[in-house]
Amino acid sequence: MPKRGLVLAGGGVAGIAWELGVLQGIADVAPAVSAALLEADVIVGTSAGAAVAAQVTSGLPLIDLYSAQLRQEHDELEVHLAWHTLMARFAAIAAGAPSVRELRRRLGALAPLPDVEPEARHQAIRSRIPLPHWPEARIVLAAVDAEAGELVAFEGGCGVGLVEAVAASCAVPGVWPQVVIDGRRYIDGGVPSSTNAHLAAGCERVLVLTPVPAGQPAPFAPLPEEVDYLDRTEVLTVSADTASAAGFSRAPLSPATRGPAARAGRRVGRGRAAEIAAFWCQDGSLTA
Repeated sequence: MPKRGLVLAGGGVAGIAWELGVLQGIADVAPAVSAALLEADVIVGTSAGAAVAAQVTSGLPLIDLYSAQLRQEHDELEVHLAWHTLMARFAAIAAGAPSVRELRRRLGALAPLPDVEPEARHQAIRSRIPLPHWPEARIVLAAVDAEAGELVAFEGGCGVGLVEAVAASCAVPGVWPQVVIDGRRYIDGGVPSSTNAHLAAGCERVLVLTPVPAGQPAPFAPLPEEVDYLDRTEVLTVSADTASAAGFSRAPLSPATRGPAARAGRRVGRGRAAEIAAFWCQDGSLTA
């Protein structure tokens, strides 16, 4: 069997809900295909995708993880910051940075929002993770060393706890506190790529879930460049459709997006299930 990789992109609180919704939508139509996706040889998670990777490999039923996104009770924090303002700030920094490494360092120097309590933020991360230890499945979680400006890939056996790795991957610069691990400061792994699909190198088939509409301009490196990096790898991207993005693209960090994003993702998953089944197992052993 060819090696397969599942890439879960960043996208804030809305991204977590949307990706779980997509996976549940696939399960609605083709449960065997959904189960096979979660048994990928490697699952790459960035920011929101890191939280989803930790959830779907925890052993909890997917429907329970999805249903949790629809509940009113949660430990997520509300962000009092306009998303377009933050993106404009990122774009300005990117435009003046002479290299990707320097871009990461400059973003790593941004101060978090002053009204965010680090312990409350850490509790929000802990609440996302059903089990605090690394799963048997191989998951790779992307973060950025804020001082060195280098991408770091955490995985089981690296000496860093799962909760800390997810927290580092989700530490959006200019919003959340940086995460300190062994004296090093880390920020969101989505700088400058919300997918880090290149971390699935070595796989012959890669499915990317990204809560961003195809072709939408990004302040950083676009996904097509990473796909080009995955030489001789078949890649299928499932992006947010226009209806999905309309519900959460303006405030993806807001907990209020959870329900709408989850339902939108489920609809997308149902609609793409047959295509995903054909891609993931081209010998026809799994069908929608």
